[in-house]
Amino acid sequence: MRSVLPVTGRYPLQQTSGPSCPAHPAPQARHSKLRSSSQRLPASSGPCWLQKPGSDRKCSREQLHATRQSGLLDDEPTADLRDGKVQSGPDLSITLQGGLVLPNPFVIGSGPPGTNYAVMKKAFEEGWGAVIAKTVSVDSSKVVNVTPRYAKLKAPSNSREVIGWENIELISDRPLETMLDDFKRLKQEFPNRILIASIMEEYDKPAWEELISRCEDVGVDAFEVNFSCPHGMPERKMGMAMGQDCDILEEVCGWINNKATVPVWAKMTPNITDISFPARSALQSGCEGVSAINTITSVMGVNLDTLRPEPCVEGYTTPGGYSSKAVKPIALAKVMSIARIIKEEYAGGRDLSGIGGVETGRDAAEFILLGANTVQVCTGVMLHGYPMVKQLCGGLQAFMKQHDFSSIEDFRGSSLPFFTTHHELVRMQREAINAKKRARQGLASDADWSGDGFVKETESMVAN
Repeated sequence: MRSVLPVTGRYPLQQTSGPSCPAHPAPQARHSKLRSSSQRLPASSGPCWLQKPGSDRKCSREQLHATRQSGLLDDEPTADLRDGKVQSGPDLSITLQGGLVLPNPFVIGSGPPGTNYAVMKKAFEEGWGAVIAKTVSVDSSKVVNVTPRYAKLKAPSNSREVIGWENIELISDRPLETMLDDFKRLKQEFPNRILIASIMEEYDKPAWEELISRCEDVGVDAFEVNFSCPHGMPERKMGMAMGQDCDILEEVCGWINNKATVPVWAKMTPNITDISFPARSALQSGCEGVSAINTITSVMGVNLDTLRPEPCVEGYTTPGGYSSKAVKPIALAKVMSIARIIKEEYAGGRDLSGIGGVETGRDAAEFILLGANTVQVCTGVMLHGYPMVKQLCGGLQAFMKQHDFSSIEDFRGSSLPFFTTHHELVRMQREAINAKKRARQGLASDADWSGDGFVKETESMVAN
């Protein structure tokens, strides 16, 4: 016998009788009308309907997710890391502005993978070159997250492969004091590893100065300033709202750089017509580097059964930030634009941290070829776990061996000179076509004939 149970903000679900599991609900039928968003599906503590009788295996969302994602990186080479440093092969260590030394260029991007002591410790233990903690502010009581807050886009040809990821998650909802305790503990346990504090505040100079002082007091190695969160925080004139206003961004960067005694990176939003403008404002204000890109404003989709957008919270949603491998082409273009500014306008160099869709060492190589010093990974860690850094390093080393590169600096920015204007592409192609036509016209005079090339020279002047 079947019974119909109401679901918050969705169509009612038809569920088989008997116990069920919240992680693996029973097969669902299609439905014809909406129920009130006040109707709720009762929680169940019974066993999963997928679980075999007599099995003591515990069912969880984490186990299902791990099963779906396992194997996607199995073909990637793996590097042996100790304290983040490769033990053989090409050198992956890098030195950044301010003397920061990373054992490899792979950095945990600000977000859930850097949300507390336990996960950041795990990142260092697995060998990540640096960790950027989840963004903090002075007053975390204003930060309230919702669930569900993620949505996935899967590859049409492979239902296991996630190519797009949307989130509506805010910055850290943990008290600043708690996060500072975590920072201090991490620096005590990993004194030679790089810990970067991601910070965000409203248009309030004293608040920025307090945040900087308190983070420096516990020993963070650098700051990444979040001018780019595209959801929730802009409603308070924070995050992306600042990053889209070059005048405000430049002023706030000035406050930060006048106070900070460690390197500062400004994290850029891609949700702007020309990313070079805010990047230039940040660098002119004294920032040692920029990070690009943060997530892209998005709506993951609309559920065609419920007619509600995803991720659905009480029947509603809000546009979120889009990431994962589908954004990599956009990120590469933004990184290229910023790298050209650094190359043309800053002879002493500035740091550039590339972000967007990196899941393999070869992905990272593309960002480095366009001028990035470091490469950040956030969504990739959420999909594949912290150990993936070994495959990232192994994949990057394999690329370097292929081209006989012995260090990151051997090839960083090497592809940057091969970008030009469309007008110039037209000119170059026209010249190439004309050159081929001239070559086909053959010899200019009888004096140019040669004995060894006589047949080819004859053919060069044949019309058909």
